[in-house]
Amino acid sequence: MNRQQFKDVARLRVVEARVLLDAGQWAGAYYLIGYAVECGLKACVAKQVKQYDFPDRKVAAEAFTHDLEKLMRVAGSAPEFDGDRKANQALDLSWGIVKDWSEAVRYEVGITAAQAWGLYSACTGKDGILPWVKRKW
Repeated sequence: MNRQQFKDVARLRVVEARVLLDAGQWAGAYYLIGYAVECGLKACVAKQVKQYDFPDRKVAAEAFTHDLEKLMRVAGSAPEFDGDRKANQALDLSWGIVKDWSEAVRYEVGITAAQAWGLYSACTGKDGILPWVKRKW
């Protein structure tokens, strides 16, 4: 996938997550909104690769993950993000919720409405992770 495709998928997963939230499908919504952040961060990673350049092997290998904290580092955004989190408590609180998302949640069925809406808000709200990521992708 390329950078634009990751951006498109991130946007689509936000819309799909909202549809699922509105339908009371908490587990699916929780999974998809976390996946939106993953795709957004992967768009940031892709931005680092110049057209026609051979990708750095280490960066390429590390980018094949679902770990959001690791993707933030691979994207080269961690230092700036850490500074922004220190300056913005709401962003820091959002990250505290979002960073623990895992793709393994796709197998869970016990996600509550509060968990799903909480993750959605932490991802998409004014001080959410996706608005921050979108400024970098």
